Amino acid sequence: MSGRPGKAIKLTDPETMRALAHPARIALWQHLMLEGPATATECAPAAGLSPSACSYHLRQLGRFGFVEQDQAAAANGRERPWRVVVTTTTVDDLDDPVAAMAARLLDNVIQERWEEARRRYEATKEEYPAQWRQAAGGDRVIVYLTPDELATLREQIRELYRPLIRMAGEDRPAGAEPVQGAVDFVPIFGPPEEPEGPEEPEGSAP
Repeated sequence: MSGRPGKAIKLTDPETMRALAHPARIALWQHLMLEGPATATECAPAAGLSPSACSYHLRQLGRFGFVEQDQAAAANGRERPWRVVVTTTTVDDLDDPVAAMAARLLDNVIQERWEEARRRYEATKEEYPAQWRQAAGGDRVIVYLTPDELATLREQIRELYRPLIRMAGEDRPAGAEPVQGAVDFVPIFGPPEEPEGPEEPEGSAP
């Protein structure tokens, strides 16, 4: 990520997760990650909102530390560009039910954005060059794994795509375009049943 700030954070605070869990804020955050510093006016098409609405959402992202103003990137003294600060978030198992609910809300908002991109591509697939249509798509498979094998497989996949993230534009080869990828491994078996406690013998004292 040369030339751009970026850090990974672990989300545990419900208020922070709820602040990010907004379609416009996810769109703005992603736009700044992919395209670099930009003003609210420049971000407006990515979020589908007016510049003033984008400015509000950017300030909210800034309040929780996801973005910050980058006056060094301004073309003149009147512009107020923003740049991304946080580029990666993780959410572990949360004991706090309020935090867990906020995490589910955030995950649903992000999932809907990714699904929207997939639906948009499917609806216009025939308009893309054949080379892109042949390269794009998904694989579906069912595999039998232990938890350790699954964890190892996910890490191996991460190792493949990490060098290709290329947040800084100068790292991208000619012809590179943003491509969304989602790899999901979801158990299709039910959760284990809770073991029943031992039965008390008849006639035992309460």
